[in-house]
Amino acid sequence: MVPALMAAVSLRAATLPEDRVEAMYHRYDGGGVVVDGPAMAIRRHITNDVSVGAEYYVDSISAASVDVVTSASPYSEQRTETGMTVDWLYGATLMGATYTHSTESDYESNNYGLAVSQDIFGGMTTVTMGYAHGDDTVMRNDTDFEEPIDRDDFRLGLTQVLTPTLLATVDYEAITEEGYLANPYRSARVLGAQVPEQYPGTRTTQALSVAGLKSWDEDTAVSAGYRYFTDTWDVTAQDIELGATRYLGNRWVVDLSYRYYTQNGASFYSDDFDREYNYMARDKELSDFRSHAVGARVSWLFHDSLPFGLSRANVTFAYDYMRFDYDDYTDLRTGDPYEFDTQLLQIYFTTWY
Repeated sequence: MVPALMAAVSLRAATLPEDRVEAMYHRYDGGGVVVDGPAMAIRRHITNDVSVGAEYYVDSISAASVDVVTSASPYSEQRTETGMTVDWLYGATLMGATYTHSTESDYESNNYGLAVSQDIFGGMTTVTMGYAHGDDTVMRNDTDFEEPIDRDDFRLGLTQVLTPTLLATVDYEAITEEGYLANPYRSARVLGAQVPEQYPGTRTTQALSVAGLKSWDEDTAVSAGYRYFTDTWDVTAQDIELGATRYLGNRWVVDLSYRYYTQNGASFYSDDFDREYNYMARDKELSDFRSHAVGARVSWLFHDSLPFGLSRANVTFAYDYMRFDYDDYTDLRTGDPYEFDTQLLQIYFTTWY
């Protein structure tokens, strides 16, 4: 079985994560938004059956995107995220609990999660279930505006080893949200005039995805996936993902990926309303749009002669190029439908011990 397929099986099977330390730098640049910063994570067994982890993530954000410059002022801020994870292995069952806290000048989030993974049929089938609750607060920097959001996330998944070289997965996710779901800085347009956006106070989303991973030969694996999304705001979306992994000797791994995404807009979205309605949005992410993304990752593996008792390590360089085309969102600076390109760069170092 190709190493890529073995790794994918182990991610779903009832095994504790390996002890490791990771450090990463990321940079996103596109659409007038630049986001960059470091991230760190550590995993450690404290007993044979219990593993704990901690994460730290920083985003430095500089935004002058099209919706910002046409309805607000460019801004800079920093988002900091910290997280903790505890996993417990009991026979063929893996149970996990997570807590994540993120904060920025006008948004604060607390997320609590539980997950269970159960192997059945001799480990050929894995069933996963998860639940997470989010408790967020939306603020606005120039006023005393402050409103809550409550979020519940339910997940169910099935992974099946079909043959020694073929793995299939099916995943379902439902999310319910209640609270202030708009953006306090953004405006809608009515006959060309700016007015405050008005969103419903609730939203339920559902997503179903299927994917397959095939070992092509001893050093090559290919993957394909499809995801369908719908919600109570009448947004529907579909995306297709293709990928390939190739081992070059025992020290190099190359990953290539492609993703196509298409979406129709929400029922209360308009680029320019003909009159005022109860609900009005001009968020481009709720409009009709499509995107393409291509990515490449190259990893250099270290297996021997490592100091400090490390068992192995790798360095990964990842680059993604994305293109977004909005069919019903006008760039008010030019009068044309909005489109933009963006790039994402990630460099990370992982050691196992």
